[in-house]
Amino acid sequence: MSDPGTPPVGPSEAEALVFQLFNEIGIIDQLAGTAFERALPHGLTQAQFTVLNHCVRLGDDKTPAALADAFQVTRGTLTSTLGRLEAKGFITLTPDPKDGRSKRVRLTQTGRAAREEAIVSATPLLRQVAEAFGPAEAAALLPPLQRLRRFLDENR
Repeated sequence: MSDPGTPPVGPSEAEALVFQLFNEIGIIDQLAGTAFERALPHGLTQAQFTVLNHCVRLGDDKTPAALADAFQVTRGTLTSTLGRLEAKGFITLTPDPKDGRSKRVRLTQTGRAAREEAIVSATPLLRQVAEAFGPAEAAALLPPLQRLRRFLDENR
């Protein structure tokens, strides 16, 4: 227990700078996510698009539990998202042949096409940002952000 007369020790300059970085990334995530979601077709939410995008980029045939872990959301939250994607015909949920209690998530051709259509629908937004920053600045931002993502992913 600390002495009530001792002021709390705050973050160092370096820690305050990292907090400011995280704060900026959080605000950018909120603004970019909202703008991106407005552009999505088929009534897709950002969460639904993220599942489709994940399945295209990293492969499907995963369990809902594995996807929930990858997205760091509860299984209930992911189950709801998967149910909506299945209702749209974008994924199928089939029993896991190795574990009858579990299911496997598979992307349909319609789901793959919806993911591609979503990217095309976001092109005007992407174009605006590209014009505002240019390819050189965007390319310069990527490596440190990718390094930060890898660090956080490896240390979660």
